[in-house]
Amino acid sequence: MAPTLTLKPGTAWQDAWRRCLDAAPEAFTDDRVRNLWNGRWHADGRLLPCQSPVDGSPIAGLPRLDPADAHQAVRASLDQHRRWRAVPLPERKARVAAALDALTAHRELLSLLLVWEIGKPWRLAQADVDRAVDGVRWYVEEIDRMMAGRTPLAGPVSNIASWNYPMSVLVHAMLVQVLAGNAVIAKTPTDGGLACLTLASALAAREGLPVTLVSGSGGELSEALVRAPEIGCVSFVGGRDAGGRVASDVADLGKRHILEQEGLNCWGVWEFSDWDTLSGQIRRTFDYAKQRCTAYPRFVVQRRLFDRFLAAYLPAVRSVVFGHPLAVESPDDPLPELDFGPVINAAKAKELAELVDDAIDRGAVPLHRGTLADGRFLPGQDTSGYMPPVTLLAPPRSSPLHHAEPFGPVDTIVLVDTEAELLAAMNASNGALVASLSCDDERTAARLAPQIRAFKVGLGRPRSRGDRAELFGGFGASWRGAFVGGDLLVRAVTDGPDGERLPGNFPDYHLMP
Repeated sequence: MAPTLTLKPGTAWQDAWRRCLDAAPEAFTDDRVRNLWNGRWHADGRLLPCQSPVDGSPIAGLPRLDPADAHQAVRASLDQHRRWRAVPLPERKARVAAALDALTAHRELLSLLLVWEIGKPWRLAQADVDRAVDGVRWYVEEIDRMMAGRTPLAGPVSNIASWNYPMSVLVHAMLVQVLAGNAVIAKTPTDGGLACLTLASALAAREGLPVTLVSGSGGELSEALVRAPEIGCVSFVGGRDAGGRVASDVADLGKRHILEQEGLNCWGVWEFSDWDTLSGQIRRTFDYAKQRCTAYPRFVVQRRLFDRFLAAYLPAVRSVVFGHPLAVESPDDPLPELDFGPVINAAKAKELAELVDDAIDRGAVPLHRGTLADGRFLPGQDTSGYMPPVTLLAPPRSSPLHHAEPFGPVDTIVLVDTEAELLAAMNASNGALVASLSCDDERTAARLAPQIRAFKVGLGRPRSRGDRAELFGGFGASWRGAFVGGDLLVRAVTDGPDGERLPGNFPDYHLMP
């Protein structure tokens, strides 16, 4: 009989909320968070109820700003920007470094908020905070040479990002943009991260950084956050539908932009034999329920290797551990080592289950279907936000799982017989951010890799966004605008010599670094 689990003492949402009230009373009240604009915290916006994906319990709701107030926030950010861009670089560095020290001091609270708001297991939540802090510290050390011959933009940078990496993607980008001399605006993701981003923004604002944080509907606020003439650059991370609308807006206006969109990242297996290594890599692809832009939800496998691939794959997927991220057997136990917790909300879990059932009805073959009984949960807790891992062979072309990223713990496997079929299957989504190819022969791998339409292609290993000096972008429909990472992130949010062409994927040109 499985042991009865209990919530780790001191980790309840109410515990985290009380710590937020103590840490940043200017940003949090007893019953809500405030929006930050014009250098002050405002109790404005219509509160929307919100539930934790962890157990369906109520957590802080979004203070949804209306379009008129959003325009005021943007105009105020331009005033901040004009003052900040004149601040000498040594002072900007000192203030950003002080903000990083404050984030480090609140590392555990920021991580706990990520657990409750977006369902990250403890290990991955801490890693999200650490990558943000460590990454920006690298920029503080390198920014002098990066800014040589460059100036801040004419207006603030507007950030609209998905919910899955509030710290290591969104806060990281905001602080580097500030370091480069820009004021920044961020919209809280609708699906999660409100309290974590509010605390991080409060700590940054205390150090005098020109940060604006507002909440609201993307459709309602896009006129202010994307199309407003005050905006110097739009930075977007999200799906292709929303990204396409943003891309249309910025193209019409000729505005600087960085638009990271989804793609179906594929892992190819061709003329391969190191199954022990691949099995370990397969399990790690399930981190955070594959809810990241560089997840691998599709395996493209040479048909004659399928029996050996399956012998390596199935033990890996069956070893995945999921459940409540804060559930322990004994109060003194450390928090559990999970591969993933819930997906972002119950609606997403329901959508994924329906996609799987529909694909099977249309002819896909279920190779593995986990159950909630495999998970680690508290007695009687709401589990509607959880999706056990699923693996489908040969999803039909009529299914969205054939050509789109599921953003959940659902793998699909496609079998191929020729190199041409391998490449066609790996390029099914017209561009991706990452891909990998497992192939014993280095020459064959080196010949095939350039034909895979992904910005990063790993040979026998997974790829990720990367940190510090590593560049990041996408091919095809997975990316529009300037590439980022390393020096390119600073170049994307500053002006250089007249006539400069930034590396990126633009309407009129594509330039690799």
